[in-house]
Amino acid sequence: MPNVIAPLAAWFAGFGRGTQLTLAHAGSLGRLFWQICRVTVQLKVSFRDVANQFYIMGIQSLPIVLVTGALAGIVTSQQGGYQMTSIVPRYVIGSLVVETVVLEMGPVLTAIVLVGRVGARITAELGTMVVSEQIDAYHSLGRDPVALLAAPRVLAGVIVLPLLVGIANFIGIIAGMVTAYLDVGLGYESFLYGARLFWHSWDLLYSLSKAMIFGLAIPLISVHMGLLTRGGAEGVGRTTTQAVMFMTLTILILDALFPPLMLQ
Repeated sequence: MPNVIAPLAAWFAGFGRGTQLTLAHAGSLGRLFWQICRVTVQLKVSFRDVANQFYIMGIQSLPIVLVTGALAGIVTSQQGGYQMTSIVPRYVIGSLVVETVVLEMGPVLTAIVLVGRVGARITAELGTMVVSEQIDAYHSLGRDPVALLAAPRVLAGVIVLPLLVGIANFIGIIAGMVTAYLDVGLGYESFLYGARLFWHSWDLLYSLSKAMIFGLAIPLISVHMGLLTRGGAEGVGRTTTQAVMFMTLTILILDALFPPLMLQ
């Protein structure tokens, strides 16, 4: 009996610690989000800081987003051409590419790219500021780090990611159309006919709504993890790694929640 009780007790103890940690992170994220909303409504956020973050997150991320969107369209088109049989009309490839890129590949792949390109950078930046006591200096000078550091990044993320996803969707569709023509000889008119056949105007709103939520989650989590950094340079590396894992898992969970909430 003791041999059975000991592992069971260890499992419950681990489960309790995990639950406590999850609730602590959820509470801290909720409080940080409320503080960002408050300083935004009070107009304490500098437009110049938001524009600077918009440039860093958006313009500087554009090349990798273009490559990601194009590859998503190419791979989807090639897979569709491979799986199409003589029974299925070729123009269905158009619908397959457009629906897959707009509903799933565009938003998710762009968000994953931004996790590594933007989220990790924000966590490392703020983590370095914490361990070097720059955040404490802001407090001692009566400056609000949320208004100066957190809010501009979150606001820029909410604006930037839908724009990047829209660009990725467009590039993915164009790349898929060209690939379908080169791979299986599907003409552009036939591709567009198939794309219109199963297209819903709601699909674009769904894609951009998903992008907006991702654009909120990525900088919010990265700021939250950065401000929790402890332990010098080693702590910055450890927290950045944890933040990337946390953001990636959050993106996948949110992506799984969208279809039952918005496509039913």
